[in-house]
Amino acid sequence: MKAFVFKLYRSKNNKTLHQTVNIAGIIYNYCIAVHKKYYGVFGKSLSANRLKVHLTKLKKRTEYEYWKKVGSQAIQDIVERIDRAYSLFFSNLKRKVKCAPPSFKKVKKYRSFTLKQAGYNLFEDNRIRIGKKVYKYSKSREIEGKIKTVTIKRDTIGDLYICVITDFKDDCPVRLSPNNGGVASGKMAGADFGLKTFLTLSDGTRHESPEFYKQSRNEMKKASRELSSKKDGSNNRKKAKLSLARVHQNISNRRKDHHYKLALELCRKYDVIYFEDLNLKGMKALWGRKVSDFGFYSFLKILEHIAGKYGTEIRYIGRFEPSSKTCSVCGYIYEGMTLREREWECPECGTLHDRDLNAANNILKVGASTFRGEDVRPAQAG
Repeated sequence: MKAFVFKLYRSKNNKTLHQTVNIAGIIYNYCIAVHKKYYGVFGKSLSANRLKVHLTKLKKRTEYEYWKKVGSQAIQDIVERIDRAYSLFFSNLKRKVKCAPPSFKKVKKYRSFTLKQAGYNLFEDNRIRIGKKVYKYSKSREIEGKIKTVTIKRDTIGDLYICVITDFKDDCPVRLSPNNGGVASGKMAGADFGLKTFLTLSDGTRHESPEFYKQSRNEMKKASRELSSKKDGSNNRKKAKLSLARVHQNISNRRKDHHYKLALELCRKYDVIYFEDLNLKGMKALWGRKVSDFGFYSFLKILEHIAGKYGTEIRYIGRFEPSSKTCSVCGYIYEGMTLREREWECPECGTLHDRDLNAANNILKVGASTFRGEDVRPAQAG
């Protein structure tokens, strides 16, 4: 399966899609309410098929006739997503995992609806028919494979996107040597995340983070002040809220672009990259905004995605390895190291270590010598 995402051009017709997304949000909340009421009366979950039959009968009533604008398959997708969410919720309860059941969503914050076999038609040029109207989109690449679903999504600032899911499968990537016209072969590296330097590699390469949130902090403060000065419910407040959302989206887009470019550079250069399995949730609790600005977790997910295309292996060593405290030359462990110490001298062999570079070397050693089983997944920041 492969996803192709395109942005729709801004048009007056887009108002129809926004209305459709809002109606999908109303249907979603109605389904949640029915599930809660059914469970309260009968003490068990409602099946997806029974709910689909109920919604089909409901659409025949005058007060619910406007639901037909969403399309029957889109409504079925909403029911199926809620059913999967409840199945996961009850499964977690049995395993005594703390979790919350599916909950209501504000209609204005509802984001998408999905069409399956019907309700859309993609033309050869950059046009798509959704329902009875035709929309133009920015076609950045050709769609490959047989289309399975088309999802209409909107973001926080009101822009619309189409996400086309196809059955296309990329060929299994093979690492080729430079002599064969491929990428570098036989290179391994240990990589260490840091608060001073974004990423330090065992070969001495350092990659700094532009810290996009820090760069736009004044702009964000200005937008926040303007929002707080506007009267609740006024059009000016809606405009100010949209301006603040644009600042946040701009930061997110720039950070994502930086992550993709860095991931591409690393995957072209190395065959295997070793990382330490960091407690990113704990790091975020300790250092907050800085860790969020770096986006370690999102970078790792992007890196794994790019690595799958280039045949690069991303491996993780255990989080409890003393990579920063261990001398990469003689193996001495400096127990008294503090976070402020960026350099330290080994009392055994006298080697002067840079904290991050030393950690990257140790991560490479541990990964290359002991990694034989399944990789340890990075902890998700919550």
